[in-house]
Amino acid sequence: MSQDINSTPPPTAAAKSVFGSRFIAAARRRRTIETRWKAVPRPARALLVLVLVVFIYLLPSLHLPIIPTSSDFTALLAMIIIPYVLVALGLNVVVGMAGLLDLGYVGFYAVGAYSLAILTSQHATVPWLLSIPISVGVSMLAGLLLGAPTLRLRGDYLAIVTLGFGEIIRLLAKSSSWMGEQSGIGNIKSPPNIGPIKFSGTIQERNIAFYYLAVTFVIVVFFFLRRLESSRVGRSWTAIREDEDAAELMGVPTFKFKLWAFAIGAGIGGLSGTLYASNVRFINPDNFQLKLSILFLAAVVLGGPGNMVGVMFGAVAVSYLPERLRFLNTSRYFWFGVVLMVMMVFRPQGLLPRKLRARIKPRDSDVPAFVDVSEGDPDLEGGSHGTATA
Repeated sequence: MSQDINSTPPPTAAAKSVFGSRFIAAARRRRTIETRWKAVPRPARALLVLVLVVFIYLLPSLHLPIIPTSSDFTALLAMIIIPYVLVALGLNVVVGMAGLLDLGYVGFYAVGAYSLAILTSQHATVPWLLSIPISVGVSMLAGLLLGAPTLRLRGDYLAIVTLGFGEIIRLLAKSSSWMGEQSGIGNIKSPPNIGPIKFSGTIQERNIAFYYLAVTFVIVVFFFLRRLESSRVGRSWTAIREDEDAAELMGVPTFKFKLWAFAIGAGIGGLSGTLYASNVRFINPDNFQLKLSILFLAAVVLGGPGNMVGVMFGAVAVSYLPERLRFLNTSRYFWFGVVLMVMMVFRPQGLLPRKLRARIKPRDSDVPAFVDVSEGDPDLEGGSHGTATA
């Protein structure tokens, strides 16, 4: 009798084993977009990426039947939409990849913009090309100085500190003569002309030139972050985001990698700030209010935290909708907020979430089960067995 009992596996273990095998089979049938993309031959992928990049560069001259706004579409692309995409990629490093809540990201955006303005017009005449890496470096230093004493905080406490940082930068700019006080800084240098790409030509030529520059920045940052995501740094960020205590127990130096996330995110935010300052050629403290931090965060949440393609779509939506609703005057942000609330009710995981929520019902059971299928999960691709909670 005892031998029969010992030789028979518990029902729960058997159920888990059967369900686990069915889960693997179902997950293989429902491969995510990323795994389908990886299944495409590398030459075909390179060709598709090249075609997409060419299409993006030619977008201002294609005159597509896009819903019109109250402003010129090329100017909208150059001054608002593409810089928002760049900012969203930077904030996604902090919020989406490392799982840290940052409510003062506009502070790094302002640091980059003011660094470029001071270097090129206010107190020095540094060449524009040299001022860009210096401004990005200053922004990264600001991220390190903010993160070093505060990244041991978590959750709401960290959010409050970052919120205060954004306001401190704005108030410092308003009260400092070095930063132009309330009057701001004007006559900021633009990039030098590159052949037919004229940054100092007509308004239309400037808009197209800055669009090309912004798209180039976005492409470089995107591929840099893509490589970083698949490296040891990216895997450490994922571990910290999912469970920081468990990551520490596994030997991950969580503080160091959180500091890296803050520094890299701050650098990308500063890069976007330099792009903005070079384009408008005049900045003052009112350009860096708290509502920008909220819009930046909304872009990441709307697109799907942790998914770079998703946050790019979220940034396009967040930057385009207020312009599309400009005819509503002062109430446009109210209706924009309503749209975001509806989106969060019906799609709380964002437009393109990092994980695909799958519902699987075993044939021999009436009890539904829910599992999280990670995009490109190596365990699923390799066919190893796993368990799921029924």
